[in-house]
Amino acid sequence: MRASKYFASHLPKRRLPQVNRLIFGPFLLLLASWLALSGCAETKYVMRFDPEQRAGGTTATWPAAPETPRYGYVGELVGEQNFVPETGDTRSKGMKVLAWLVGLFDGDEDRTALKRPQSGTVDADGRIYVTDVSNHAVFVFDQAAGKLLVWNRAMPNKRFVTPIGIAMGAGGQILVADAELGGVFRLDREGKPIGSFGQGVLTRPTGLARDAQRGRIYVSDTHAHDVKVFDDNGILLETIGHRGEGEGELNFPTHLAFAADKLYVTDGMNARVQIYDTRGQVTGTLGQRGLFIGNFTRPKGVTVDASGNIYVVESFYDNLLVFNSEGSFLMPLGGTGKEVGQFYLPAGVWSDPRGRIYVADMFNGRIAIFQLLGGT
Repeated sequence: MRASKYFASHLPKRRLPQVNRLIFGPFLLLLASWLALSGCAETKYVMRFDPEQRAGGTTATWPAAPETPRYGYVGELVGEQNFVPETGDTRSKGMKVLAWLVGLFDGDEDRTALKRPQSGTVDADGRIYVTDVSNHAVFVFDQAAGKLLVWNRAMPNKRFVTPIGIAMGAGGQILVADAELGGVFRLDREGKPIGSFGQGVLTRPTGLARDAQRGRIYVSDTHAHDVKVFDDNGILLETIGHRGEGEGELNFPTHLAFAADKLYVTDGMNARVQIYDTRGQVTGTLGQRGLFIGNFTRPKGVTVDASGNIYVVESFYDNLLVFNSEGSFLMPLGGTGKEVGQFYLPAGVWSDPRGRIYVADMFNGRIAIFQLLGGT
């Protein structure tokens, strides 16, 4: 990330005609080169979860007092705005002049930011990966390196179109399901495309999950109304479910999660989450259609934390519903809006070993992050 672009985005904007950009663009390029050669130090960045530093500095918790708090607000991920200089603005006067000049030509719409995030995952090093269908890309929030990466290549000669599901693959690979391209694409840690599978077999892949112990990759094929199971080499092993409303049958499945030898499948149009064992047999069902809090209308993302709590996004009512490991409803988080703890058409949800819960707050263009404060 260039220091000039970050700081320019915080300056007042004067929009100039496109022709002026064409005229002065080469001049800015030459000026940038000269400043770089003149020994300007590169600014180091750190990633913060609270880029706007909420007023008062207090941490929001749920449920509200006098109940015992179970979740605390960590912050949100929005994009470039999460990365700030490590020790303040250390740029030289020349770089500040360049930032001001670039700011005349760049608007807020040029800032690298999430638009319609869908799903995500976290790797062993704490890097947070987010799919974004409007940006046609995978965003990588690398806290350790202080960098934001944006990967838009599904294959060397093909860009992502509708990336939705994402999961960690074998050997540190990143797996991305692109619904429009009809396949699952492999990326290495640098975002380089290194292969794919499922083309010609998958109709519209959306959710992804992996059983690391057995080397199995689960892909929800939404328009085929089933979940297809591949090995780590991309060979189709079996298919779970078919269209219907009965036990084990699926109706537009979307998001997936795998935890403790159980596969959780969001059975979208059946308004439930079905739970399968490693043999593809149904072992339980979570939720039911209804209008009360805790019921489902349009369930989407699903995940399980290290304590066994199950989280399901109820997109229609902008809630994250929390269940215990037995499937009993515990509490909701959310409500419609853009304030802390509110959502607007949320999509995916995922967790990490630190007890953090990430919600893809799709139409607010952000990832909301909560911390589990206790156990079950």
